[in-house]
Formats: sequence, C-alpha cells, structure tokens
Amino acid sequence: MQSTEVYFNKAKKDFYKFVKSQETKTDKFYNKDLMLKKLILVSIWIIKRMKKNKTLIIGLAGGQGTGKTTISSILKLILVKSFSLNVFKISIDDFYKSRKERIKMSKLIHPLLLTRGVPGTHDTNYIIDFFKKLKGKKFSTVNLPKFDKSIDDRVKKNRWYKIKSRPDIVILEGWCVGASPQKKNQLLRPINILEKKEDDLLKWRKYVNFQLKNKYKKFHKMLDCFLYLKAKNFSMLKKWRLKQERKLVLNSKNKKNLKIMNKNEVLRFMMTYQRITEHMFKTAERNASIVMKLNNKHQILNIKYK
Repeated sequence: MQSTEVYFNKAKKDFYKFVKSQETKTDKFYNKDLMLKKLILVSIWIIKRMKKNKTLIIGLAGGQGTGKTTISSILKLILVKSFSLNVFKISIDDFYKSRKERIKMSKLIHPLLLTRGVPGTHDTNYIIDFFKKLKGKKFSTVNLPKFDKSIDDRVKKNRWYKIKSRPDIVILEGWCVGASPQKKNQLLRPINILEKKEDDLLKWRKYVNFQLKNKYKKFHKMLDCFLYLKAKNFSMLKKWRLKQERKLVLNSKNKKNLKIMNKNEVLRFMMTYQRITEHMFKTAERNASIVMKLNNKHQILNIKYK
C-alpha cells in the first residue's frame, strides 16, 4: 500500500472542489488538509476489510446536521480517486415511503407517521433486497428510489438510481442507521412536549420501536462495518439542523411548491428524532467500528477505531 501522501495528492483537487461547493459565506470549512488526511486513514481502514469479489457494505450514522452526507461524500471521493474503487453511496432518506403512503399510515396507525424520519417511514424492503443482491453470487441491474426533501416526496421513477454493475463498496448513510431498540420501560416517560401531547398513549413510540426490533435490525445485521459521527449533545444538533435547512433554501433549484421548514417547524421536526438520537448517544458507540467525535465547529476532533 502506498503512503498517505500519495493518496492525499490523488484526492486533494476533487476534495477542495467538493468542499468549496458545500461552503456558504457564513459557513466555511477549516483545517481542510487535516480533514482529508484523517478521512484517508479511515479509507485505508475500510479497504483492509474488503474481500475479493465481495461488496463491502458500510453504514454511517450521526444525528441530524452532523455532516453525514458531507463525510460520506468525501469518503467516496477518496475511495474512487485515491484507490480507483467502484463506490455507490446512498442516504436512508432516499428510502422514505412516498407522501401518499405516509398519509395512509398517519390515518391507519398514528398521525405522527405522516412526518418522514423515524423508523417505519422508510421502505426497508428496498434496502434488504438491495443488500441481498449485493451479497448474492450474481448481480443484475438494481433500481433504487430517490427522495426530494424540498417537495417531501419521491422523484419520478425515471430519475431513480440505476446500478448496473456490482459496486466494490456501498455506503448507506442516515441518522438512524445502526440504531437499536429501547426496552419497554424506557418508552414510558415522554422525552419532550411532542410525545407528551401527541403520543400520550405511546402508540407512535411503540410502533417506531417495533420497527427497530424487526426490519431495521435485519438490514443492520447485513452491514459489514458501522461508522458513527458523535456530536456533543442534542442542543448542538438543533443549531446544525437549522443551518442545514437554510442551506436547503439556497441550494434548491425547484422553488415551486417547496416544503422548506421555518425555525419552529424544524424544532418540532427534531422532536420526532430526539428519542432515538439520544438513545444512540448512549449505545451507538458500543456497536460502532469507528467513532468520529465532532467538536462545536463541525470538525472531526478525534477518531476511535475498533
């Protein structure tokens, strides 16, 4: 294996270009070279776990606003540019059920299931079937959904992902990837005002927890390694998530019928995430292959390998 400097030089041009595309006037990346060097070391760790003629499936998780999409995009860039690998990256957000399906669930099960995000609002069958095909002997073309948050719905099928050949590495990133279910007694006490007022009978909490115990657990077991981005606390995630929504407004090309949230809507939205996110603060580190601890400025403070 070559030196990290060689890998750095192969990736740096595309890395700088990508980072520049993610920056705004008020939100800049700092210590870029150090960030790239740290993620090259993570990439080397990943490559050492690869097996001949087999796809390595990576799960990458972190609370809202931690930079999952950015980190996973940079990892893909390094693996492609520095190591010449075929890498497919997708977000668990792309597997959200359609708005029509969630409206149906909100009427049949609980009104809060209209809000995308929690386990039960993703079509996990797509993920499980995709992983099965990756692990099978023969690989045929796979079509996977693509979700547009600005319209809160899937895009038309002609714009879905089309994977024609078996990837060397697949990265599935998402806030609840790798999340474990809670015990029954942990569900009893509401964690915020939304749970207290809108889920007083625990129906929503129990449904979400049941999903984690079943289909989510099934595809979690199919992951070859799990990377976790750990933020300081939930308050920090709120700040980062608000910043993320502002960026969505700036970057969205489709200004018609936008489903952009204001500050109060974002904070309410995050209440639906809070229970699992805070549970992951306590449990995900134990299950993770790599933990990247983040500081207040969104930078990788340190990386813990297992």
